[in-house]
Formats: sequence, structure tokens, C-alpha cells
Amino acid sequence: MNYPEHLFYTKDHEWISFEQDHALIGITDFAQKELGDIVYVDIPCLNKIIAKEAIFGTVEAVKTVSDLFMPVNGKVIAVNPLLETKPELVNQDPYGCWMIKVLVSLAEDRESLLTAEQYLAQIGGN
Repeated sequence: MNYPEHLFYTKDHEWISFEQDHALIGITDFAQKELGDIVYVDIPCLNKIIAKEAIFGTVEAVKTVSDLFMPVNGKVIAVNPLLETKPELVNQDPYGCWMIKVLVSLAEDRESLLTAEQYLAQIGGN
């Protein structure tokens, strides 16, 4: 499995990439493999302020539905429009297929995120 070192991770299997005043958020390679074939992504939070660890949407796979948890406090300023018609992109390229773009509120939120090495240790990887 692939865990880019420039990203940060959560215990709930989301990844986050910090840009200047915003961040991109998606799910990890581990998460998409655990879910299986993703058939629907529901993210109804555009233009809403979402608290850290709150649910910002759901991912539906063939056999299960999983909540998506916000890794930081922030306002959702974009939802990836490709996911509406091509949710399978999450399986094909979990780190290239961001789900939401958020304006980041607090720099302190980064302190609780995991590095690639810490995330790999959490999921029992080598």
C-alpha cells in the first residue's frame, strides 16, 4: 500500500494535504481497500463549517457504508465534482482523488494528525 510522506493522516483513515490557506481531504489507500468497490460518495456539506472529527459525508461501497470524518476544523469550499459520476476514482487513485477542499481555521489542528510513518504503524503496516 502507498502512503505519501507529504500528506498527514487520521486514525479514521482520512488523508489531508495542506496548501496555503486551504487543504484537500480524501481517504487513504487502506480505507478504500477495506471498503472495496466504491459506488457512491455523498458529501452534502458545501459552504458549511465542519468541526474537527465531525462527519462530513459518507462513502458507499458494494457491501457497506462508511462515514467520513473531518480531520481539522474548517469551511468546505469545494466538493470534487468528479465523484458525483465517477466514485470509483477513489479506488483507482485514493491520493489523487480528493473529496473536499476546506479553508483551514486553526493551525493547532495539525498537531493531532499522523505522519505517514505513524499512520503505517497504526494500521500494522511495515
